Amino acid sequence: HVQLVESGGGSVQAGGSLKLSCAAAGKFYRTNCMGWFRQAPGKEREAVAVIFSGDNTTWWYSDAVKGRFTISQDSTKYTVFLQMNSLSPEDTAMYYCAAPRPGVYCYLERTDFGYWGQGTQVTV
Repeated sequence: HVQLVESGGGSVQAGGSLKLSCAAAGKFYRTNCMGWFRQAPGKEREAVAVIFSGDNTTWWYSDAVKGRFTISQDSTKYTVFLQMNSLSPEDTAMYYCAAPRPGVYCYLERTDFGYWGQGTQVTV
């Protein structure tokens, strides 16, 4: 069983910054593909950023956050971060981290993510 636990959400004024963290806990589970999604009230869940830490690290960002958000992963492959800068009210949402089940290939934002965190609220 794999559990993803997000932290770092909160309230911030427009123009401010927040850093989200997501730790993956599960016996022998490591992944080099993790992503962040968000869902605002009344809207569908959308992909925000994905990282694939293979031989060459690859990043994907949605157009809405490109240039403002940065996704990174620690060397142990257990934790993924989302640094969010220049936040605006449009960024208000519940943010979820996601990871694929073992054996699932990383297709960045098109990855079949089988594990999800419980979410952390970001309010701008």
